[in-house]
Amino acid sequence: MLSRARPSPLICFWTATAARAALGCAVSRWSGGGGNVRSIPGRQLPLLGEYLGSATMAIRKKSTKSPPVLSHEFILQNHADIVSCVGMFFVLGLMFEATAEASIVFITLQHSVTIPAAKEQATESRSLYNYGVKDLATIFFYMLVAIIIHATIQEYVLDKITRQMQFPKTKQSKFNESGQLSVFYLVSCIWGTLILISENYVSDTTVLWRAHPHNMMTFQMKFFYISQLAYWLHAFPELYFQKTKKQDVPRQLIYFGLHLFHIAGAYLLYLNHLGLVLLVLHYFVELLSHMCDLFYFSDEKYEKGFSLWTIVIVLGRLLILIVSVLTVGFHLAGSETQKPDIIAGNFNVLAAKIAVLSSSCTIQAFITWNLITVQLQRWREQSTFEAPCVKKKRTTTKGRSSRKGTENGVETSNRADSPRNKKEK
Repeated sequence: MLSRARPSPLICFWTATAARAALGCAVSRWSGGGGNVRSIPGRQLPLLGEYLGSATMAIRKKSTKSPPVLSHEFILQNHADIVSCVGMFFVLGLMFEATAEASIVFITLQHSVTIPAAKEQATESRSLYNYGVKDLATIFFYMLVAIIIHATIQEYVLDKITRQMQFPKTKQSKFNESGQLSVFYLVSCIWGTLILISENYVSDTTVLWRAHPHNMMTFQMKFFYISQLAYWLHAFPELYFQKTKKQDVPRQLIYFGLHLFHIAGAYLLYLNHLGLVLLVLHYFVELLSHMCDLFYFSDEKYEKGFSLWTIVIVLGRLLILIVSVLTVGFHLAGSETQKPDIIAGNFNVLAAKIAVLSSSCTIQAFITWNLITVQLQRWREQSTFEAPCVKKKRTTTKGRSSRKGTENGVETSNRADSPRNKKEK
């Protein structure tokens, strides 16, 4: 957000001048001059002026200069305001006829097809959507919206929590990452579940592979995919805005790239129904994982709970693999035609089967492997931390027992140089 406004030299000068005149009048009245400044000794007003001038210089020295416009620090501090100004241009374009058509491409969903109502049924005509080149403009606009929401959550929620908890820098970056992703996963899970309920995916699971027309999407479905693509695209510039460490950048790029690749693949191959179910399951598992991380960062006593959630997360990954294999098998094997038709959205070929199943299995195996390595690393750190504590306890108990034996045991009385033996000699 914008940095706090600092007093300019001109404002400081006029403030000092006004204060000097007011103090001069006060001193003249106090000295009995009745508002006549000549009754004041000649040195009093210059001394007041020097005092106010030194105070003004002190204010100037304490106040730090704002970074120059369009510099590195200026962009990092004010990137949300800059992005919001860019988004306002598209919104204001709706007010004028000359720019309204261009602004609509960025704000509303494009490539709609109106299906007329059937004569036999009393239902009204509805609008369905497919994808096209104009979707890139819509994704760009909602990417700007995602950057603004990201900055708002960071400033008004996560920064306040980190100040209260007083995390170190290493934990602070991980806490911010888990907090942002937890909010996104929670909203996406609720939104995706509502779409599944509204389009009867829960009551009739066969809709996953027999949805007709398979090359069309409803408004909710397309807006969901547009929002997902916009969010994962906004994550790349956020690496620069959040000052991510260089050693963490490759891991983040792989994580963002895998999500973007699979969501775009489901969107372009018209596997929208399968992609929605898998995304809801995947986001629910990721939400559990990041919630465990948040509890672990707040207090390390929740380590046992994290171990229990690891089992649940692994089972969720297996469920995602089972659903993807069954759905892709039924969906691609259900059609009689074996020739790909890009316009009709039919990709019922062996190459498509192998590509979809391999990509789904690869991302689940990659995420599960990362989870297992993180858990093993935490167990090793915990064991290495507990080992010296156990050794210290053993040494302290041995020392106490040896002291008790030498003072009150039999060994002290059997020594040759004991005081009793010396007296007997």
